[in-house]
Amino acid sequence: MKKYILSIFSLCFALLAVAQEAEQKPSPWSCTGVLGLNASATGLVNWSAGGNNNVNGVAFGKVRLLFSDTNLSWETNLDMEYGLSYIDQEFDPFQKSSDKLNFNTKLGWQFHKAWFLTASADFKSQFAPGRKYGQSEDYDPIISKFLAPSYTDIAVGIDWKPNDIFSVYISPVAGRLTSVYVSDVFAKHSEEKGQPDLERALKETYAVWKYKVNEETGVVEKCFDSNLRGKLGLSIKGAINYTYKDLKVITSVGLYTPYAWNKTEIYQDAAGLYYAEGVAGKSYANNPDYTKIGYQDNNQRFGNFDVDWDTSISYQFLKCLNVTLSTSLKYYNGVKIEKFDKDGLSLGAAERVQFKGTLGLGIGYSF
Repeated sequence: MKKYILSIFSLCFALLAVAQEAEQKPSPWSCTGVLGLNASATGLVNWSAGGNNNVNGVAFGKVRLLFSDTNLSWETNLDMEYGLSYIDQEFDPFQKSSDKLNFNTKLGWQFHKAWFLTASADFKSQFAPGRKYGQSEDYDPIISKFLAPSYTDIAVGIDWKPNDIFSVYISPVAGRLTSVYVSDVFAKHSEEKGQPDLERALKETYAVWKYKVNEETGVVEKCFDSNLRGKLGLSIKGAINYTYKDLKVITSVGLYTPYAWNKTEIYQDAAGLYYAEGVAGKSYANNPDYTKIGYQDNNQRFGNFDVDWDTSISYQFLKCLNVTLSTSLKYYNGVKIEKFDKDGLSLGAAERVQFKGTLGLGIGYSF
C-alpha cells in the first residue's frame, strides 16, 4: 500500500514539475496590431474662399499574427481600411474616401540561421464600389468594386528574417491572378442605372484582356471574354513591423514583374481600330494617321514592376487616443489614368504613380 501511495505522490510531483516548465516556456504565438477610428469635421460660415461643411471618418485595422517554433515560422497579416465622407452639398453628399483590403500569409521552414524556404499567398481588393462622382443628379459611374479588381499572388521563394521586426522575401516563382468579376445581378443593376458596359470598362481599365492579331491584315482585336488573367513572374517584398512603447510603425512594399516579353507595337487610327506593327509586312511607325498606344503585352513584361507600398505610423496616448499617419503608393503597368490640365483638357491616359496620405486623430487600440 505504501508503495502505491509513494508512486502516486511521485507522479503528482512529476506532473507539477512538467506543468511549471510548460508555464515558464514562452508561447510560440504572438499577435500585434492597431485598431482605430479617426474622424474630422470642417464647419464654414461666410467663408469667402469657398468650400462645404464636411465630416470625415476612417475605420482601420492592421493585425499581425506570428507563429515561431524551432525551424517553423508562420506569419499572417491583415490590413483593412474604409473611409466615408459627408459633404454638405445637393448631390453626392456621401462619398467613399478610402477602401482597402489586404491579406497575406506565409509559411516558412528555416534551413540556415535567418533564412527560410517560404510559400506565401496574398490577396488585395476593396470592400465597396468606388464611383466617379460628377456632382450632379446623374448616375455616378462605378470604377471599382469588390473583386474588380482583385490581385491574388501565390509564390514560393526565400525569406530572410533576421528578427521579428524586419523581413525580405524573394520569389522567382510567383503567380498572379488578376480578377475583374461582375455578377449578372450587379451588371443588370448598373445597366438599369445607365452604365451598360460596366464589365467591359472595368476589364479594360485593369488590363484583364488580351490582344488578338489577324496575321494577314495586322488588325488587332481586344478580347474581353475572361474575368481572370494569370501570369507568372518575379516577386520581391519587404516588411517592417516595429513597436517602441506607444509608437508603432508598420510598412510593407511589394514589387512584381511578369516573365513576359512581347514588344509588338500597337497603333490606333482615327476610327478607333487597332493595328500591330510589322504584321503582314505593314508599318505604322512614321504614319501621322496612326497613334502608338503601347505594346501588345500592355507594358506588362519582365522589367516593368508593379509597386504596392503601404505605411502606417501610429502613436497612442491617454490609453485610448491615437494619432495615425497612413500612406499608400501604387504603380501598376497597364492601369492607365487620364490626366487633365487646369482648363479641363485631357492630357491623355497613361500609367501614373498613385498616392494617398491620411493623417487622423481618433480613438484606437494598439497591442
